[in-house]
Amino acid sequence: MKLRDQPRLWSQWYKTLCLCLLATAALAQDAAFQSNLKKNEDALAAGQQAPVVPLQSQIIKEAPVVVLTSGVGDVSIFGDCRQEVQTFCSTTPPGQSRLSKCLSDQEAQEEKGNVAGKKLSENCKRELQNFKMEQAENVNANIPLAMACKTDAAKFCKDADLQDPGFVLACLRDNNEELVETCQNEVFATQMQGAKDYLSDADLKNACEADALQLCADVKEGEGRVQACLRGKRGKLSKECKEELFRQEVENADDIRLSTHLFNLCTNDRLGFCSDVKPGKARIKDCLEDHREDPTFNAECKAELEKMMEHRATDFRLDSNLRDLCSNDIDEMCGYERDEMDETEGWDARIIACLQDFRAEIQDPPCKNQVHKTIERAAQDIRMDEPLADACFEDRQQLCEDEPPGSARVIRCLQNKREVLTEDCRGMLFDEEVKFGEDIDFKYPMKAACSAEIDKFCASETHGQARVIRCLQEHLEENEMSKECRDEVEKDEIRSNQDYRLNFRLDKACQPDIKRLCGNKCSLDRSCGGQVLRCLTENQDKLSTQACKNEVFYFIKMEVNDYRNDAPLAEACRTDVDKHCKAVKPGGGRVHKCLQEHVEELTDHCRREELQLQILQGRDIRLRPTLHKTCSLEISTYCKSDTGEIEYGKGKVFQCLQENIAQAAFGSACRTEVESRTSRMQEDYRLDYCLSSSCTHDVDRLCAEEKGKAHSNAAVLKCLVSSFNNVSDPCQKEGSRAVRMALWEYRPDAAITGVCDADVKSSCQAAVENPKNRGVWSIGAVGRCLSRQLAEGRPLQPDCRRFVAVAAPKDVRELFSSSMQPSAVAERFVQIQQKAGIKAGLVNPAAQGLGIITLTGWVALAAIMSLIAVAIGGAAWGIRSVLGGGSEYQGVKEADV
Repeated sequence: MKLRDQPRLWSQWYKTLCLCLLATAALAQDAAFQSNLKKNEDALAAGQQAPVVPLQSQIIKEAPVVVLTSGVGDVSIFGDCRQEVQTFCSTTPPGQSRLSKCLSDQEAQEEKGNVAGKKLSENCKRELQNFKMEQAENVNANIPLAMACKTDAAKFCKDADLQDPGFVLACLRDNNEELVETCQNEVFATQMQGAKDYLSDADLKNACEADALQLCADVKEGEGRVQACLRGKRGKLSKECKEELFRQEVENADDIRLSTHLFNLCTNDRLGFCSDVKPGKARIKDCLEDHREDPTFNAECKAELEKMMEHRATDFRLDSNLRDLCSNDIDEMCGYERDEMDETEGWDARIIACLQDFRAEIQDPPCKNQVHKTIERAAQDIRMDEPLADACFEDRQQLCEDEPPGSARVIRCLQNKREVLTEDCRGMLFDEEVKFGEDIDFKYPMKAACSAEIDKFCASETHGQARVIRCLQEHLEENEMSKECRDEVEKDEIRSNQDYRLNFRLDKACQPDIKRLCGNKCSLDRSCGGQVLRCLTENQDKLSTQACKNEVFYFIKMEVNDYRNDAPLAEACRTDVDKHCKAVKPGGGRVHKCLQEHVEELTDHCRREELQLQILQGRDIRLRPTLHKTCSLEISTYCKSDTGEIEYGKGKVFQCLQENIAQAAFGSACRTEVESRTSRMQEDYRLDYCLSSSCTHDVDRLCAEEKGKAHSNAAVLKCLVSSFNNVSDPCQKEGSRAVRMALWEYRPDAAITGVCDADVKSSCQAAVENPKNRGVWSIGAVGRCLSRQLAEGRPLQPDCRRFVAVAAPKDVRELFSSSMQPSAVAERFVQIQQKAGIKAGLVNPAAQGLGIITLTGWVALAAIMSLIAVAIGGAAWGIRSVLGGGSEYQGVKEADV
């Protein structure tokens, strides 16, 4: 050992020796205290009127020394409680608060009315109260507490302020979760005393005694009555009293036994509903909350419980679960709000609001669940939503005074009268509705009305992200859907589509696109009235994510299903619906169909809105509920891609149905729907998505004047026909298809085919009246006839000739082009002959020039019709019937020719 280390070792040995001596002295002192305490207890038990030794207690060194009452730390057996001790506690040995506990239990039974006969005198009650007040001032006066908490006090309360006798007890309450069980139990006993009688809580007594004497002098002490009185007069309390009153509430929030009045009122309900629930962690309170709507629940208990819940909603510290489970998230996300809070008083819901606003960012599941619960409570009862209750206080008094609280009745009342609410109330209500849109749990009326439907249709859906709400919407037309549930879902749909922010899924999916495409459509401080939703539908092709596209499409489906989901249209057509469609039940696209049947009678504004919706419907057949449902079999039969999928969007499926309308297996109901829609598309080119999207620039360039006119007379399509050689190739392709379909479904006096009415009457009447051309066989009869006339060089009116020529596919039109060499024409006809399976000779190799093609009579008709038929599908039977054959159609598409 080095010499320089010896002084250090001597110092360590000296310190160890001192500690050992101190410990030995402490043990000796404790032994002497225990011995003297026992002597005094034995002397009192023997009837001796004075203690053997006047005894001082400093079991907890962090608290001041105190002289023990009666020398044993208990109520005197020779004072004002002498008779009561003999009557009620004769078998209880004096000392260490045993008599005090016995007398307190007797007082509690008397308070509950459970005792008949002799009772505690007022003088004894006063002496008992003074003894408890003395214990509350200094933990060393409470021997069981001091002995149980000696180690914990040394561990947690080293910095005790000896000038503040109540400091150690307050310190122990603050560290309650870290205390050993025996200490916890003793601390809880002091809390119970303080909850019943404010004078038994030293800090509360010192802060509120003057306020209690002034404001609550006529209130009987005990059972928490004085505290309740003081809280009811909060506005008149001193700051110090407010602080300590709130402090006790925070400390007592964890256990219903510390909410004395609530605990007593709910005795039967606790035993009935929560008998197996362990006290603490607010478990019994939560259990009672969950059962408070039960018909057998005690009305007084429910009223007091909801009063507690209302108060708890004002400050997160009064919600012990939220306070404890979310402490880390509060530090991370709500630090500013916490620092700005009044540290001493309640009635500040900023932390709760902060957690609710940032709930998606909460990482800890228990905290997230607890925040979810706070929103669920708020959605069910406005009293549990402090910001909304405060903002709408006057509105509630004036407009919803007769509505009983609970079951979202007051909130529903405010929603129904939103147009007359004050600005602050309307704004806060909107903010809460945005929040409630996330989960069915936050839509109490719908959840209550649809409980059976949720179990039946949506049992596999997890709550959150509006998944259950969407599930109910998707089953809205099910027969098993009750009227009550359907009404609630429809009402919620209509409201959610009045402002994009109320549509949780769309708002979340489309935020970047809303900012990029629709930023000027709505400011965040006012209702958007459907303008952003309208903007998104008009910019579908510019949306950046598939998730946003899906949500916008779903919104459009809701629009076409129920006119009320289109806020601008519903407003524009309000009077038209009342006038023409009042008897029509909304949903299933029925009101839209009714309005379209009265299109000529609608107001201009309504007609424009309906047209705008029909243009949107042209993009996807799923947006036409009746057509989609009627043609479901035909779609699955004829319109699958090579991969077996149905390619919806961009008008593809409807075009597929048009091309297959002549198939023998095509249903008559679907055919009627397709023909009706095709007729409407021919009158207004904008309803034909493929045509309008392909010809946008051509229409602006060549048909601007027609575009500005009424669109129900096929003006733009006729303009495109007259300017056909000058339009772009994509527009020529779609224009030719549109004209072919018009000929294929020819009707006299139709706006688009009217140029051929005279030729049909003079040259094709026989084809129309031919018995073979009935039913499905009538499709294309006029088109075949006019094509024959053109092919055989028979006279046609110039406009009709141009119209029929435009109807021919591009390949056929090229046959008549003077720039096309005879050899090229011949080669093309050989291809036609091979593809169409025509055995008759279309080409004469011995001839010269155009004479090389034997394009006359029925052969010419067969050549042209082969192309026309394969372009629209399902018409080769026409060729075969002309040729006299009866074989089935072999599918040949225009692209193959």
